[in-house]
Parts: sequence; C-alpha cells; structure tokens
Amino acid sequence: MNRSEYLYRKTLRKVINSFLQGLLLIAPISITLFVIYKLFQFVDGLLPIAIPGLGLIIIFTSITLIGLFGSIIIKTPLSYLFNRVMDQVPIIKMLYSAINDLLSAFVGQKKKFTEPAMVIMNHESNIRKLGFITERDLHTIGIGEEFVAVYLPHSYNFSGNMFIVPARNVIPIDTNSAEFMKFIVSGGVTRV
Repeated sequence: MNRSEYLYRKTLRKVINSFLQGLLLIAPISITLFVIYKLFQFVDGLLPIAIPGLGLIIIFTSITLIGLFGSIIIKTPLSYLFNRVMDQVPIIKMLYSAINDLLSAFVGQKKKFTEPAMVIMNHESNIRKLGFITERDLHTIGIGEEFVAVYLPHSYNFSGNMFIVPARNVIPIDTNSAEFMKFIVSGGVTRV
C-alpha cells in the first residue's frame, strides 16, 4: 500500500468515525424533537378549539406528569426493592454499598470529592500526592480531630487509596474538583 492510499484510507476512516460520532450526538435529540412535534400535531388535530399554544401546553404538562409519576411509581419502588435485596446478602451487601457510596461520591447528591488537596507524604524528601479530603470529622471511628481522611486516586486507573493523615500535612487547593480529578487520573497530562 502506497502513502497516498494509506492517507486516503486514514482520512476516510476519520470522516466516517466523525460522522457516526455526530450521529450519536444528534440522534437522541432529533428523535425526541420529532416525536414531540408529531405529538403536537396530533393533539392540535384533536382539539376542537383553535387556541394558539394549547397543544404545546398539553404536551408539556403530559410529559412532565409522566416523568413525575414514572420516578415516583416506577423508579423509587424498584430502587428500594433492589437495595433491600442487596442488603440481605452479606458479602454482596458490603461490596454493593461500598461501590454505591463511591459512585454517589462522584455523581450523586452526596458528592464527597469537592475538596481538592495536596498531602505531604514525606517531609524530608518533600514528596506530595494529590487527592481529596473526604472527611474531616473522624470521631465516629475513634480518631482525634488532628487527622482527616484523604482519598488519593491512582493515575490511569479508577481506583485509589484512602489515607488517614495529620491535618497539618494536608494543603487544600482552590480549584475545580472535576478538572482536578481529570488531572490526577490522567497522570498530570490533562491541564487544570
């Protein structure tokens, strides 16, 4: 294969990949808008009164009520039932609750990775690690207030270690938590 044929195939592959990526981004939005438009036409055709925007109000109200009832009637009971089943099996309960807590610390309502920090690991060589303060009050586990819990993620991995370190060895960093996590996970390749 000569160089021009190689460049042609590489360019074609890149164009096709970009097209498919664009399709994946546009398709859900386009299909949703198309369905809402068709519903609007259908509802407007059923209404005997020609009031501008009434069909749109009916569709918006219906979709909102479906979303509300769907989360109350379907999502909440199923989530509760699933959690009850997971709580019944001892080893699975431990793993499930740990993973669930970790995921909710990243994206849930109880986000924990909101305090970026730098931990002095060795005063003599001045070695430091980047992480997140996850808990400042450790009295519940019998540790005094001079210590804090710090999660130190591993680079190029979705794991890490949690250390209990003296609070004086932790330096809070005022930066965006999500960008800070990307910086750590990427091994410092991503700019903060």
